[in-house]
Amino acid sequence: MTRPWEADPTTGFKRRLGKSPQELGNTTGTPDCPDIWELENGDIAVIGRDLTRSLGTNLPDGVSIGADERLVVIPRNMIVAAKPDIPGV
Repeated sequence: MTRPWEADPTTGFKRRLGKSPQELGNTTGTPDCPDIWELENGDIAVIGRDLTRSLGTNLPDGVSIGADERLVVIPRNMIVAAKPDIPGV
């Protein structure tokens, strides 16, 4: 069965949404996670901590995680900082 949406593995990164993890104080001096990016095809990439195994065992009704998906957590201040960059929000 074909799903209505599939992630495009050939797209590239277009721009960061919000502020860098360093600007928000969410990381050390190295440019590691978390982060939010708009991709060239308009989709959004989120880099965060994989909590699929811990939080994925207690999902709300009607929510599921596909075999090729992960539940990723980012700091609240990161999504708040990205709000002005997200159209329609």
